[in-house]
Parts: sequence; C-alpha cells; structure tokens
Amino acid sequence: MTDPARSAVVRQGLSVAATTGLYGISFGALGVTSGLSLWQTCVLSLLLFSGGSQFALIGVLGGGGTAGAAIAASSLLGVRNALYGLQLVPVMRPRGWRRVVVPQLTIDESTAVAVSQATPELRRLGFWVTGLGVYAFWNLATLVGAIAGNALGDPQRYGLDAAAAASFIALLWPRLRSREPVAIAVVGALVTTVLVPVLPQGLPVVAAALAGSVVAWWWR
Repeated sequence: MTDPARSAVVRQGLSVAATTGLYGISFGALGVTSGLSLWQTCVLSLLLFSGGSQFALIGVLGGGGTAGAAIAASSLLGVRNALYGLQLVPVMRPRGWRRVVVPQLTIDESTAVAVSQATPELRRLGFWVTGLGVYAFWNLATLVGAIAGNALGDPQRYGLDAAAAASFIALLWPRLRSREPVAIAVVGALVTTVLVPVLPQGLPVVAAALAGSVVAWWWR
C-alpha cells in the first residue's frame, strides 16, 4: 500500500473528526442548560458517544419529557450503529480488546470513511483514525461546552437550541439520493409535525422513528 494513499485516508479521517468534534461544544452547553451536571454531561459523551442519540436524550429531558421517553428516543436512534457494525465486521474482524473498542467507535463518521476506501487495509485505517479522532475531539469539546454552558445562559440566544436539529439534517442530507430515504424522511417529518402539539415531549420522535421503520419495511 502506497504512503500517499494512507496519508490521504489519515487526512480525510482527521478532517472529519475535527469537524464533527465541534458539535460537542453545542452538546456540552445544551447538556448543562438542560439540567445535567458537568460530570453527567461528560460521562454521557464518554460512554454513550453517539451524537444523535445524545442530542435526542437531552432534548427530551430539557423539554420536560420523562426519562423513559428520553431513553426510548435515544435508543431508537442508536439502532443504526448496530447496522453499521454488521457492515464493518468482515473488515475489522475484532478480537480481544478490539471487541470492546470497535463497537464504541462505530458511528456514522467512522463507518462512512471506512466503507468509502478501496481496500480492506485502508478501510481499517480510515475507521481507526476517524473513530479515535472523533472520540477525542468530541469529548474535549463536550467538556469545553459544559464549562461554558452556565456562563452562556439561555442557549436560544446563540442558536444552540437548534444544534440537534441541524446535526440531524446534516447527517440525513447526503443520504437523500433515492426515493426510499426521501419517502422515509418525509413520513418522519409529517408524523413529528402532527404529533408534537398532542403528545408529551419525546414521544413524537419515537413515533416518527417507528413510522419510518414501517415505510422502510414496506418498501423492501
């Protein structure tokens, strides 16, 4: 394997990691302004480490939703990571301590960089560089955001209340290249819009996820 090819993968992984890690500042600030302590916010990033699931969790809790609704919304969004794992097992072939670390680093970004490479060796390199890079940047940014969160005050003043929605759209947009994901996105948006005024905080997200799953099953 040529050094230029490996260097290109490393640059790609680090650039994705640095860009994604910046979201952690928003999460840290939103975590403490939603009622979590600094250490609770940081532990959530260390252990859960799934941006969409984390934003969903604090979004529901911050909006007055129950812990059950928050966990349900977060868990449904985290199911996709298990599907990513099925894609990566033939490439990563985790053994020993890797059986613990690889699942923790299996997120949108590490999977995307890995599967876009041409050879198994480059896929593994892309996974490790991106996964470890995002983990480091994300947790550092979470700490910074959590420390600054109380000083920032109301997150709406800085648009931080829209960070979760913006991150979801950023992740979804590149996937809207065929009719199936577009249909699922439209159904999810409609279900959420209809149910937000009538259901407790967090349940519209759960209902939208279930509706999207039904559409995907029917489409297949």
